Amino acid sequence: MEEREQFQKWSKTREGGSTTTMPSHSVPKIVKMEGKDSKNMKYISLGVLIMQTTSLVLTMRYSRTVQDSGPRYLSSTAVVVAEFMKVLACFVIIYVQQGWSLRRLSVLLNSEIVEKPMETLKLSIPSGLYTVQNNLLYIALSNLDAATYQVTYQLKILTTALFSVVMLQRSLDKVKWISLVILMIGVALVQMPTDNKAVVPAETTIGEQSKSSRMIGFISVIAACFSSGFSGVYFEKILKGSKPSIWIRNVQLGLFGIAIGLAGALLSNGKSIYDGGFFQGYNTITWVVISLQAFGGLVIATVIKYADNILKGFATSLSIILSTVISIYLLDDFTPNRYFTVGALAVIISTFLYGYERKTPGDILPK
Repeated sequence: MEEREQFQKWSKTREGGSTTTMPSHSVPKIVKMEGKDSKNMKYISLGVLIMQTTSLVLTMRYSRTVQDSGPRYLSSTAVVVAEFMKVLACFVIIYVQQGWSLRRLSVLLNSEIVEKPMETLKLSIPSGLYTVQNNLLYIALSNLDAATYQVTYQLKILTTALFSVVMLQRSLDKVKWISLVILMIGVALVQMPTDNKAVVPAETTIGEQSKSSRMIGFISVIAACFSSGFSGVYFEKILKGSKPSIWIRNVQLGLFGIAIGLAGALLSNGKSIYDGGFFQGYNTITWVVISLQAFGGLVIATVIKYADNILKGFATSLSIILSTVISIYLLDDFTPNRYFTVGALAVIISTFLYGYERKTPGDILPK
């Protein structure tokens, strides 16, 4: 513990520009300890990323396709409940961070949200887009198998890159542009017809229902990708240099999300809600999906800083593979063909290529 404190003091002095140096006998031991902790957190973050991405997609797909007695739950209400649970969780986290003091919690929320109405109002745009995006993902997974969805949803890399170039004036190197082209080719191949089963109206023929269902799912994923790309870049643009914690930001986003989601639910499913209730069709698997959607993102937010681009690439790749295997053998709603195999491989390769950053000697040597 004494060595760690000594290392932290040395780091602060070093940042301040002083020439004070760390005793040479302490450096190797501390660096080794720090490196080990960082390595462990990388493995933990990899596991969390894989579990969150895969489990949410698979449980959501299962919940939208399983045949159960009674009405199926309304996805629009599930989105609202997930936002409410997320806000509640953030309140609890902030409450704990403020020393279990309601007064401190109230002062913080008042100073960061109530007294900054314009800054808070700016978050209504990404919040609205996130709400639309979440609703679109339910529609997509009602019409696409989990494997096809997972591969197609990687187009959010393309949309985020394009919006970053346009809105943030970022430049992409040649490798990244090549990876985006490979990504588009891979997604296009995955859309080639397969023998997948889909949830569709009974009055249509098998050929018609397969085509129409896949088209609805594909359009929903594409729309969700554009929503994800724009909202993420817009969020980054307006909050550059902003000080509030991630939990405060999630409260602000969640409050708008609840209001916008509730309005959307009443507009699209008002009669059904009036007749069958807000929580109609909810069962254990529904609550699992909602919990994963509400808390999974918060968990990822705490570990994502430990994951580099290569680790994120591994997480995406393993998630696609897991979703494919489970869709084939457990959900029994997917039969891959050669187009899907080649397309999925292309998407995985493009993910690694896009996240690849060439290291220079200056990146490796201590500064």
